[in-house]
Amino acid sequence: MPKVIIPTPLRQYAGKQEALDLKAKTVGELLQQLVTQYGDLRRHLYTDDGKLRSFVNVYLNDEDIRYLQKESTPVKESDVVSIVPSIAGGNDGLKPKMNTDYTGGGRESLSC
Repeated sequence: MPKVIIPTPLRQYAGKQEALDLKAKTVGELLQQLVTQYGDLRRHLYTDDGKLRSFVNVYLNDEDIRYLQKESTPVKESDVVSIVPSIAGGNDGLKPKMNTDYTGGGRESLSC
């Protein structure tokens, strides 16, 4: 059966499972089985109108399904499907602190 890898941030909604073997013919079927089995996952993976959220990346054996057949991508028994939510980062509003320590020899050491 194809295996689906549950990312750490979503494991709390999937019975703390790291991975599950699910019988499916397509990536979409596999994901539907996953959210049927673990209903709390649905809101993290899908929008209210049933579309896969834009920040949820799904890979079939290291290939992004967006560049394959999306959720219609067929899966085989030996395949691994990985769910990888995008993690946003950014400026926390803090300015970098300048280090103006002077080291011997008349050299200035400036670092951020």
